[in-house]
Amino acid sequence: MPDLHVLQDTIVVLAIAVGVLLLCGRLRLPSVIGLLIAGAVIGPSGLALLSRVEEVEIFSEIGVALLLFLIGLELSMAQLRELRRIFLLGGAVQVAATSTVVAIAALLLGFGWRPALFFGFVISLSSTAVVLKSLQDRGEGHTPQGRLALGLLLFQDFLVVPMIVAVPLLAGAIEATPGALVVRLGGALLAIGLVFFLARYAMPRLLRELAASRARETFILGALGVGLGMAVFTERLGFSLALGAFLAGLLISETEFGPQVIADIGPLRDLLASLFFLSIGMLIDLPLVIEQGAAVFGLAGAAVAVKLVTTGVAVALLGYSRRIVALAALLLAQVGEFSFVLLALGRTYELIDPAIYQVLLSAAVLTLVVTPLLIAVGPRLTLRLPGDAAAGEEKLVQDAVKGHVVICGYGVNGQVLARILASASIPHRVVEGNSLVVREAQRDGVEITFGDSTRPEILHHVGVERAKVVVLAISDRRATAHTLRLVRRMNPTARVLVRTRRVDEIAELQSLGADVVISEEFETAIEILTRVLQSYHVPRHVIRAETRLLRGEGYEMLRAPGMQEGVSEAVMQALIAGTTDLFQVDSGAYAVGRTLADLDLRSATGTTVVAVIRGEEPNLSPAPQLRLEAGDTLVVVGAHEQIDTAFDLLERGPDGLAHGDSD
Repeated sequence: MPDLHVLQDTIVVLAIAVGVLLLCGRLRLPSVIGLLIAGAVIGPSGLALLSRVEEVEIFSEIGVALLLFLIGLELSMAQLRELRRIFLLGGAVQVAATSTVVAIAALLLGFGWRPALFFGFVISLSSTAVVLKSLQDRGEGHTPQGRLALGLLLFQDFLVVPMIVAVPLLAGAIEATPGALVVRLGGALLAIGLVFFLARYAMPRLLRELAASRARETFILGALGVGLGMAVFTERLGFSLALGAFLAGLLISETEFGPQVIADIGPLRDLLASLFFLSIGMLIDLPLVIEQGAAVFGLAGAAVAVKLVTTGVAVALLGYSRRIVALAALLLAQVGEFSFVLLALGRTYELIDPAIYQVLLSAAVLTLVVTPLLIAVGPRLTLRLPGDAAAGEEKLVQDAVKGHVVICGYGVNGQVLARILASASIPHRVVEGNSLVVREAQRDGVEITFGDSTRPEILHHVGVERAKVVVLAISDRRATAHTLRLVRRMNPTARVLVRTRRVDEIAELQSLGADVVISEEFETAIEILTRVLQSYHVPRHVIRAETRLLRGEGYEMLRAPGMQEGVSEAVMQALIAGTTDLFQVDSGAYAVGRTLADLDLRSATGTTVVAVIRGEEPNLSPAPQLRLEAGDTLVVVGAHEQIDTAFDLLERGPDGLAHGDSD
């Protein structure tokens, strides 16, 4: 009879996971907390419901590898270049500061320098899995604190390799001479280079072959094989599974196959990531936690406190406001999943004894448990922080500007708006929470203030009480809502425009007093619709009426379960019937210098030119001898296909000729 223990264990794990996730959903608790606690309960020191915990650990390692594979896929080289300052400066300061503080504390407690440095490595790493999942669930990946967390986490993930290389050296298992260090580190660099070469040149060709098969199953299995195969390859070279998976995902993201791989593997990643958190919980020794409770809780609290300070210092050096500093520090206050890999290596090489291993492991798991709670309460706590000092406070008070525009957030939207307002000589003031961005904008002559828009003092400095229009272009949902409340309290008559990324935020922002909420998702859909209707030469007044209807009442029609009928009927009639459209004669068009008789549009295309507008003078029923000039606008009447043909002839001629070519 076959051994069904694997199937039985899988059923137990899945049943526990589903039950815990349902309970967490009802209690509105983060799922990570429930999975960690459930793992501890069903693990070997709890109810011992599984016959072979090692198999769950294997699945969890695969889940972490897939998680890093998809993280690499969702990134790109361009994004890494954008994050390079956070990655290099912020990441280096955070890891160095945390490792130094922890190592000094360990030395003071009587440990040798080798284990002390090892403890610094373990505590300095944060959890990529927990933090990125929390940001994804809360829709905060594009916020300043989300981008900061991503940059710092990526730096930590890249340091996992040299840390793993250093563990045998610290344990004395490998001779720590300069030559041995060069060989070890050189081998690591060579291995990374080899992985990069294979991922950069071999994998895209393989994926093209898989895609050419037109079999979805083949593509999914092949993509899985690529990511996990690269992970196993790096593991065989003596490094982590996650490193190879991350590099594979990052380099595949530069190909055309990245989005499809994400769509196909995403659900499996979520399943295996849940197994990872369950397996981490199973590692907890509950009797030891009870016996050494004071040491476990004390160490966990000390680790969180140290990381709050060191991460806060790193982010502050990057020039962010106090609120963003605090939010980023709360995001990264835990000990990460790769710390468990280091702890296992430390125990294997006898760098730490089993008792210390269990205390460190339990404390690390405890920091993971409290992290979702810290992230959840962070926005409310940080709103009570004292405000940042506003740059140029005296100047702003003396200006006493009135009837101006206040722009909160100097990202792409804020920069474009400020540039246009400046060219139109419309007075405006900008608030931005990144001091480096503020300095660059001030060099460009922008009236910008460093500060946090959630602080009433900052809004007062930019004269929000006297503003005519306030524009909130902030990526942070909670900061947007709080700023909106303040603006409405300080200036009830101002017209407030709010940009939001998510559709489900529209109703809340409207209830808080926003006059206009601009949804990026719906505006993209409306712009696409506009371009499509223009391609079918639907009259512009019909398109304008349709878009007004779609934008009305906060995109109510688009948010409704079913589309309502209305102006869309006019669109249908315009598509069925003929229409009128305008053609702008450019300097390089075939029509330049030719008469209407030369073009003979009626015979060639079936259309009629009913008017020619030159400058501001319309020429109704133009004569056939009228010679067209660059800048003329032709009013053309005909069916949709006929107008397309006429426009093509006016632009390129009957044989694709351009202006200046011989007839």
